[in-house]
Amino acid sequence: MKVVHYENVASNPVEMEGAAGCCIRCLIGPGDAAPSFSMRHFEIAPGGHTPRHTHAHEHEVFILEGTGVVMEGDAPHELRPGTVVFVPPGREHQFRNTGEATLKLLCLIPHPLRDMAGPCAAACGCD
Repeated sequence: MKVVHYENVASNPVEMEGAAGCCIRCLIGPGDAAPSFSMRHFEIAPGGHTPRHTHAHEHEVFILEGTGVVMEGDAPHELRPGTVVFVPPGREHQFRNTGEATLKLLCLIPHPLRDMAGPCAAACGCD
């Protein structure tokens, strides 16, 4: 069992092309012997964003604080605390902070199981 306050997990900048003002904490991942999912915590500064990208796995996202949009291709969807987002596999997406405070979100992704190729965290962290 792992029990830790999220602030005691290292925060690292997202260093992918197309990302700006975005940091990630891998709260639970393969290194914790989690068999199926990784839980990541993102903080996106005002005006910042994740890279626009697609991949073969889904995301389950919960907005904790701040406001912004998630881009589904070119279509923006508003985000505020309590918003839940499901990004299906293969769907182009990007999270953007359009507010004046840090946008904080939890993002869950599957590990490479059931014939998935490549690392589950190819987009934004958790080795």
